[in-house]
Amino acid sequence: MDILYSAILVVHVLAGITVVGLVLLQHGKGADMGAAFGSGASGSLFGATGSANFLSRATAVLAAVFFLTSLSLSYVSNSRPAKSGSVMDSVPAVTAPAAPAPEPGAPDSKAKEIPK
Repeated sequence: MDILYSAILVVHVLAGITVVGLVLLQHGKGADMGAAFGSGASGSLFGATGSANFLSRATAVLAAVFFLTSLSLSYVSNSRPAKSGSVMDSVPAVTAPAAPAPEPGAPDSKAKEIPK
């Protein structure tokens, strides 16, 4: 179960980082002025509008993957058997050594003598 959790977590983190990167790569609706300064997509590999469609579709797919991995992580983490009891149950018990018994003829060390 730990291997499944780790694998889903890795996919989740990679999908999250990739979604952030894809969102940052996309041009906003007001990016026409930015295209005049050399950041236009007219000479891209996918054409003028092809990259926008590809990036938006890739973002949508990775957002769906991120959503599904979020749900599966919550399911896997809640399906583990819960340990009942206290946190202190896992702490080993430490016992103090027993005090030596007083000798039969010795005076009580707790009793104070009254000076005369």
